Amino acid sequence: MEQAVDRFIDYLHNVKNTSANTEQSYRRDLKKVIIFLRSKGLTDLVDVNAAVLKEYIDSLNEQHFATATVSRNIASIKAFFHFLKEEGIIQKDVSDGLKAPKIEKKMPEILTTEEVVKLLEQPSGDSPKEVRDKAMLELLYATGIRVTELITLRISEVNIPMSFIVCRDAHKERVIPFGMAAKNALIKYMTEAREQMVADKSSDVLFANCSGSPMSRQGFWKLIKYYAKKAGITADITPHTLRHSFAAHLVENGADLRSVQEMLGHSDISTTQIYANMNHNRIREVYAKAHPRG
Repeated sequence: MEQAVDRFIDYLHNVKNTSANTEQSYRRDLKKVIIFLRSKGLTDLVDVNAAVLKEYIDSLNEQHFATATVSRNIASIKAFFHFLKEEGIIQKDVSDGLKAPKIEKKMPEILTTEEVVKLLEQPSGDSPKEVRDKAMLELLYATGIRVTELITLRISEVNIPMSFIVCRDAHKERVIPFGMAAKNALIKYMTEAREQMVADKSSDVLFANCSGSPMSRQGFWKLIKYYAKKAGITADITPHTLRHSFAAHLVENGADLRSVQEMLGHSDISTTQIYANMNHNRIREVYAKAHPRG
């Protein structure tokens, strides 16, 4: 069974070009499935049937795993057994009948424009660290990029004169504009602070931590928590909160969903649609409060 999982992971890596995190997630899920199957006396995948797979999913529910976790496990099982069928290892895909539980989409936490302004105003000093922090926060809100994209951004991917950045992954690249506030913060950082922050002068990485090494996700997470507290923001915000706020504020001010989808790098516009739904909900709330017959 383990060999079949290895073949499946190789297929994901070499044919589907999946990320290491995705592959680790599939392997982890399927390892648990195999342990369960062995506990039922099953040692060959051809002997697995739909009933035992359903029993495994029921066991996850009985252990009170989150709906999202159960849904992910079902997706892993279905992808694996579909692969086994395509490869001729099994004659019938016995995972066909598994249904993922409905996951209720939560509205993402966003900041008001006033809270964003307060947050961005916090690093106001002229020390290299505060100049860097200002540039990072301004750029994150100006572009809506992911924190990993922010901390791995390279100088060669930033066009300050034309006010845009280029974000690349294994499959595509996207060009994202930024405004004057982010541009000014970047110019100040590049001219006054970066040389003092980066230990390796030949490095092309844009942002460095106080030790001169590339900034980590945890380091930026602590940074944004610190400034949120300093700004008096009580919401439990994360770096992703600024990404959500960027998208919600664009939609609220009339941006079309396709453009927002492109800037965020969403492969499916239904993911971006949630920001339009948030805007509709806000409009309904305003109407209900303001209209005399609301």
